[in-house]
Amino acid sequence: MIGQGVLRECLLDPGVQKVLSIVRSPTNQHHPKLRELPHAGFFDYTAIEPDLTGYDACFFTLGVTSSGMAESSITTSPTTSPSKPPKPSPASTPL
Repeated sequence: MIGQGVLRECLLDPGVQKVLSIVRSPTNQHHPKLRELPHAGFFDYTAIEPDLTGYDACFFTLGVTSSGMAESSITTSPTTSPSKPPKPSPASTPL
């Protein structure tokens, strides 16, 4: 998982002084640099906003692994891929 890898590297890096990990439920990992903050609402951080100060970086690794998934279920079609935006509709085309 990407999040586990990011967490591991941050904890191992001597240049990182502290790590705040916002989690759905505690992982029971223990490390002097690590503070876990359980939080259920990943679309609203206002309740924990005071806890988010004093950090220089943020890694947002929330997601689902693609391991074991069929390629067709994780790739986009050529008309919607980020490298090729969809064609504008005639109504939105400037004159």
